[in-house]
Amino acid sequence: MASLAAARLLDRRTPGHLVLLDRPLFKWGGLAMGVGELFGDKMKSAPDRTVFLGLLARVMSAGIAGAALAPRGREEAGAAAAVATAVPLAYLTLAGRKRAMARIGQTRSGLIEDALIVAAGAAIVALVVGRKTGS
Repeated sequence: MASLAAARLLDRRTPGHLVLLDRPLFKWGGLAMGVGELFGDKMKSAPDRTVFLGLLARVMSAGIAGAALAPRGREEAGAAAAVATAVPLAYLTLAGRKRAMARIGQTRSGLIEDALIVAAGAAIVALVVGRKTGS
């Protein structure tokens, strides 16, 4: 979601049409939430990503991102596919993260996980978004 918000802040267009992504509050909010996630995840008191509120946030951001990245007219299918992917991945990545934490610690495992996720998100968004609006 943060990669998508950054692309929209750079006036890149997305295939799917979502009015919310044209609002500065949502663009900046999505970016801020992504940055907050990067820092909050390193805290010892951070809850598992599979708690209700964590899953709810994941479902909402995946739905928005999936709809925005889907071809125009297929936004609902894109949202459904993204949510159907995000929820099981929350459990799989949590299991992997716990194994990594036991081996290399919370901070290092979190930094590695974040680097992989940010790179994957940026690559997916870069492959899908179009040129600047008005170009």
